[in-house]
Amino acid sequence: MSINASQPLLKEADVAKALSISLAAVRRWRTEEKGPRYLKLGTLVRYRLRDVNEWLQSRPAGGEDHVQSPQRNHRSLSVKGNTVGARVKR
Repeated sequence: MSINASQPLLKEADVAKALSISLAAVRRWRTEEKGPRYLKLGTLVRYRLRDVNEWLQSRPAGGEDHVQSPQRNHRSLSVKGNTVGARVKR
């Protein structure tokens, strides 16, 4: 096992804040197995930034046009100096 100090583990509250959603929503996604991958460390729940980014990129975006376009706009959210990418429809 290796620990990458440049990619700290995120708490549930960090994910909720970065995505502008409630902590309850993050927990509900986890229990319903709908959200990003997570780690259980005893009773603690933690998220890898990489897993949150991959999950965000896998989410459908846009209205009627569901074709992936290279012109698609992206926005980055900062979580304690790291970035979490999010698609933005403009």
